[in-house]
Amino acid sequence: MKPVRVILIGEAKEEYERLNRIVGIQSAHGKENSQEMQLLKSIKQKVEFIKKNPFYGDNIKKELIPKEYIQMYHTTNLFRAELSQFWRMIYTVKGDTVEIICFVLDIMNHPDYDKKFGYGKK
Repeated sequence: MKPVRVILIGEAKEEYERLNRIVGIQSAHGKENSQEMQLLKSIKQKVEFIKKNPFYGDNIKKELIPKEYIQMYHTTNLFRAELSQFWRMIYTVKGDTVEIICFVLDIMNHPDYDKKFGYGKK
């Protein structure tokens, strides 16, 4: 089997770095279990799952993929991994003859996910 790399880019990388900063501050103040700590742990866990199986997440139907993902990332496949506290991690799978690379494009809360993917509109 080909090796799998998981790379956080764009908004996903920014959110991950933001969470890391918050958790660092919380840890320095003696906090042991916050919502941010749980979310960061959940992200790290899902990244490991994706490394073992790039198609771990739920496949998002092609007609539901927002145009911004197609234009910005030139992707026709998206997957959703559910995180703690109803957050979502959105990623795409790219591959060649040597390896598989999963690009994590977004880490977002449930309301932002619903808005971006057009759920809840009447």
